[in-house]
Amino acid sequence: MSQKKNVDKIVEEPTVVYGTTSSSAVETVERIREGLPMVEFVALQALLGLRAESLAQHLTISRSTLVRRRKSGRLDMQESDRLLRYARLYARATAVLQDDDAARDWLRQPARALDFISPLTFAETEAGAREVEALLGRIEHGVFS
Repeated sequence: MSQKKNVDKIVEEPTVVYGTTSSSAVETVERIREGLPMVEFVALQALLGLRAESLAQHLTISRSTLVRRRKSGRLDMQESDRLLRYARLYARATAVLQDDDAARDWLRQPARALDFISPLTFAETEAGAREVEALLGRIEHGVFS
């Protein structure tokens, strides 16, 4: 895992998004099929500043399933895919807003362009995530949203 410095601490970032340059799309897909390790969940949880239960809810993981995943140490394929979706959105928001804290806050606050739903909640489906990415593109290019 690569590391990213925050003001107060070093946070481990999900390697599924911030892997080495030698990581290919084929390798990423294979890692998702195998199920990502729980350390990726913990890393994204820290980056988004969410409690484990809150991130699990966005990933549609029940409390009992989260306990089982912690014991096994791995997410399943669908959970891994959803985790990648959120890691991708965090990376995009950070790039557009050019600040980790601003990205984290933006993702958690209701957005007018998303019918006053937070981008994290709106992104619970792939179609919603694509709309959040489109909104970030409009923000990046200064288009009123």
